[in-house]
Amino acid sequence: MSSQVLARKYRPRKFSEMVGQAHVVQALGNALSQGRLHHAYLFTGTRGIGKTTVSRILAKSLNCTGPDGTGGITADPCGVCTSCTEIDADRSLDYVELDAASNRGIDEVRDLIERATYKPATGRFKVFMIDEAHQLTKDAFNALLKTLEEPPEHLKFVLATTDPEKMLPTVLSRCLQFNLRPMAPDTVREHLRAVLVAEHVAFDEGALRLLGRAARGSMRDALSLADQAIAYGAGTLRDEAVRQMLGAVDRARAASLVQALAARDAKAMLAEVDALREHGASASGVLEELALLLQRMAVAQTVPEALDASDADDADAASLATALAADEVQLLYSMALHGRAELSLMSDEYAALSMVLLRFLAFPSEAAVPVRPELKPRDNRPPAAQALRAPAPPALAVPAPPVLAVPAPTPAVSRVPAAPLANVPAAAVAPDSADPALGERWFEIVKALDQRGAIAAMARELACSAGLVGVDDSRTPPVWRLRVASDTLRADAHRDRLQAALVQHLGLPLRLELEPGEPGDTVARRDAAEKARRQAAAEALIQADPVVQALVGEFKTARLVPGSIRPA
Repeated sequence: MSSQVLARKYRPRKFSEMVGQAHVVQALGNALSQGRLHHAYLFTGTRGIGKTTVSRILAKSLNCTGPDGTGGITADPCGVCTSCTEIDADRSLDYVELDAASNRGIDEVRDLIERATYKPATGRFKVFMIDEAHQLTKDAFNALLKTLEEPPEHLKFVLATTDPEKMLPTVLSRCLQFNLRPMAPDTVREHLRAVLVAEHVAFDEGALRLLGRAARGSMRDALSLADQAIAYGAGTLRDEAVRQMLGAVDRARAASLVQALAARDAKAMLAEVDALREHGASASGVLEELALLLQRMAVAQTVPEALDASDADDADAASLATALAADEVQLLYSMALHGRAELSLMSDEYAALSMVLLRFLAFPSEAAVPVRPELKPRDNRPPAAQALRAPAPPALAVPAPPVLAVPAPTPAVSRVPAAPLANVPAAAVAPDSADPALGERWFEIVKALDQRGAIAAMARELACSAGLVGVDDSRTPPVWRLRVASDTLRADAHRDRLQAALVQHLGLPLRLELEPGEPGDTVARRDAAEKARRQAAAEALIQADPVVQALVGEFKTARLVPGSIRPA
């Protein structure tokens, strides 16, 4: 095996060799083939994903002369002409790389601008590549602007940065921008497989999966880690050795934590945390592995066919998918992600880890939440339909009598019975669907949630402002469609909180879907209609009261102020 590091040995030298950046390759390839050249290019993206590599290939494409010396600008540089070989060997006079991390001042930029006045030594264009361009000082940027906007015909600029937000807008507007994306773990894994086969290095599939995840989208980091793992494993890549080298947590450990949490077994969970401490695993790594497992569990619950049957990690996720409800998986996933930031706040990171996990146990399981008797299924219809059409709760108590407010000099009036309030008809509410039971049952459910304090803030506002327009029992889980006028209330976060409250309250799985539109029947409209009905009833009662009529007849200036009458 060559002593050259893998990241340099397998660095792409043509666009066709680049992995995971097809969108950039296609755009640049078409531009080069059609001769549509720009004077300045900006490549953005995280470290190790190919910004400098694509810059070098672009420089070769612009200056390639072909094997016979007669070629022109091409999307497929030959790699054997003088320009190509010199750029690959880092000795080309026409391709200059400036590292702005260490050469960020105005003097370095002025020197670059002075060199720009000279024509290419051997190629068609001089190509100046400024890496980590966002680290240039403001003065350096300003000195570069004029040349960047109107460079000589023989000059091309290439800027690369991991932080485009720190670039001056005046610089960004002068560049053709390409965003290189972090590579998916599967993409990294497949490329590593090809490299290791070419290098005749024995490996385990588990080791490749670990390296693919540890690279975090960077192919350069993946190849560097592979080099390190080969040295650590004495020429081979084995699962356990790579796990030890990376300090990664075994997926089985994360699975044990999920099982303990699902069983609400705090003792078993704390014992597992102690075992992880003794094993020397990173507390942050524990939460990261737990989050990865939960993500695959969520996939198994919603799109099981998306799992890889040959992947042992996915097999664990599939087997655990039924251990927690969907909303519990989401809750624990969120806790695992945000909990990583809390670990450094305590001197004992494992004490902080146990606290993050104990926080999940503070939320009762669905099995611990009693279902109201009137909401229990009573027939053989689908559960969602039964929940919607369950018997109505007992009637509300008769309200207290209204209070009369009359301006002076009107004397006090006697109170009247409130019972005739029930005889005043309620205001009409337009139905949202052909089934009026939907609106009625939605009203009952939301009122029950509100009374229990199960919904608050924006989730409560969503529930009160939405109209239930349909229930699809043929889907798994059943889908309840709500019509909501407000774009703000249709946010996923508000929907998820309301959905979790409904699932817990009804003891039934369901999924909410929100559609735009003005609902005809909502809790808010029913409340407003009831309030108007009670107000009208109170005013009618006072107006009809004999004592009030006598007072109004006696005092010619006396009158009733409708807004001052408040039904209790």
